[in-house]
Amino acid sequence: MATSEHRPTVIPRIITGDPAGLVGFLKEVFGAEGEIQGERPVELRLGDSIVMVSDGGGVHPETPAFIMVYVDDTDAAFARAVELGATAREKPEDMPWGDRRATVRDGWGNTWQISTSGS
Repeated sequence: MATSEHRPTVIPRIITGDPAGLVGFLKEVFGAEGEIQGERPVELRLGDSIVMVSDGGGVHPETPAFIMVYVDDTDAAFARAVELGATAREKPEDMPWGDRRATVRDGWGNTWQISTSGS
């Protein structure tokens, strides 16, 4: 299997009718880095991961995603997401295995499980 030293083997791609809005949300909530560049899918770096965002070029229907993101502070990321219009699905809570976790649904229909590692 061919891989690149600058890319993970699997990169999730979120299709939405509002790429700019979703990119702004991901930057504000998770500190994602990356810019919209023409018609190409936006490649956002979240820590050591990459997420692509695009409109699908008119070929693919909008498809909600369920994505887990590890952050330094679950409560702060959850608060930012809700402040930006996300709907709280699970408020921040300590899990039996040690993680602190919360879940939100963004305005584009995607569900984000936000966690801080307890290990």
